[in-house]
Amino acid sequence: MFLGYASRHGRALLDRALYLPKDWAEDADRRREARIPAEVAFTTKPKLGLFMLERARAAGVPFAWVAGDSVYGADSAIRRWAERHRRGTVLAVTSGQRLGLRPVTSWTKRLPKREWQRLSAGEGAKGPRLYDWACLPYNGAAPGFQCVLLVRRSVAKPTELAFFLTHAPEGTTSADLVRIAGSRWSIESLFEQAKGEAGLDHYEVRSWVGWHRHITLAMFGLAYLAAVRRAAVGGCGLRNPRRRVAAAHGARGQAPALASGLGATTQTRCGPALVSLAPPAPAARAGPTGTNGCAPCHTHVNPGCSTNPRHLTTGPDT
Repeated sequence: MFLGYASRHGRALLDRALYLPKDWAEDADRRREARIPAEVAFTTKPKLGLFMLERARAAGVPFAWVAGDSVYGADSAIRRWAERHRRGTVLAVTSGQRLGLRPVTSWTKRLPKREWQRLSAGEGAKGPRLYDWACLPYNGAAPGFQCVLLVRRSVAKPTELAFFLTHAPEGTTSADLVRIAGSRWSIESLFEQAKGEAGLDHYEVRSWVGWHRHITLAMFGLAYLAAVRRAAVGGCGLRNPRRRVAAAHGARGQAPALASGLGATTQTRCGPALVSLAPPAPAARAGPTGTNGCAPCHTHVNPGCSTNPRHLTTGPDT
């Protein structure tokens, strides 16, 4: 499992956690052969994600949004954590998710056509990712925030729907929510980039320590490339106020623009381009007590300095 970090300056993988299926975690022979520490126990993916998120927050990583797929969206603990720390969330859920004692699919029945807007969720390999979107408010938001059920409908196949539970600052527009939902695809792009440019999947390790060593080194390489790309297209520091012409070998795609100011939590000073990686996640320990989930949900790299909100995305290793 990995935690990704995205901003208008770039993106990188911040943290990692090796998920052990329950049969693996309880197999003494396998554990001994792979040299898995005795204190590591079976832990669900949502708990690992929450562990990394809390570590990221505790480390001072600046982020305003958390996005993730339905594995994390179905977990109320992650949503409560984000509310408690006043972070916006756009988390996917399955069609079986219940909201207000009824499935989310029932919320779109007899929805007027005027409620749907065609918006882009960001650039894809074939251009803008256009879908029809609907925003349906519901109760339960923290003070100063709003809860919205965000529904995505395929343009080519209108019966194909996707659902997102969102918790965002009051005044957040539907276009903002759509952009954050689209940022979830950043994690897939990061996997592709890390495998092609940093050798993330080029290993044949057979041990707990070996896996963490290789993955950490690959993540560091990817973070370094993110910092180099940002320098190549110009920075925002006091010593370099003007933006230079992008290098021909610059980043493959531009990160989607995010919603503007979410308050003091998004403000940060210009700092070092790279933040040190966290130690191997005791991720699979009995639970994320007193540490962060996306630690920095999967350790962080700060691709640059800005007052724009950044966001974290979580995803499985595919």
